[in-house]
This record gives sequence, C-alpha cells and structure tokens, in this order.
Amino acid sequence: MADRKNPKIEASADIEKDPEDWVSGDDPMTPAQASYLKTLAEQAHDPDAYADGISKAEASKTH
Repeated sequence: MADRKNPKIEASADIEKDPEDWVSGDDPMTPAQASYLKTLAEQAHDPDAYADGISKAEASKTH
C-alpha cells in the first residue's frame, strides 16, 4: 500500500489563501473579528486604532 498523506491531518502551507483572494473578503468583518480588534486597540491604549466598517479581508490582515 502506498504511503499517502491525509490532507485533513497534515495541512500544508499552500492551502492558506491570501485574504485578498477570499470570495467573501469584501463582506463586512465578522462580530468575532470586530471584538478581537477592539480588544487589541484597548490593550494598546489606542482606541483610534479600531475602525468600524472594514472588510473581512482587512480585519484579517490587521493585527
């Protein structure tokens, strides 16, 4: 029997998509993304670092 890698177990780096290539990347950020970014801004003592109305892709790249 040939040795095969199980893609569900061994994920490779090439399966990660750039947020710019996401089909839903232009959709508004999710509530979880908004919460996380608000928390980061608060921890940085920079409330202006959080911006409402950014896309999922933009929120994913912001950290």
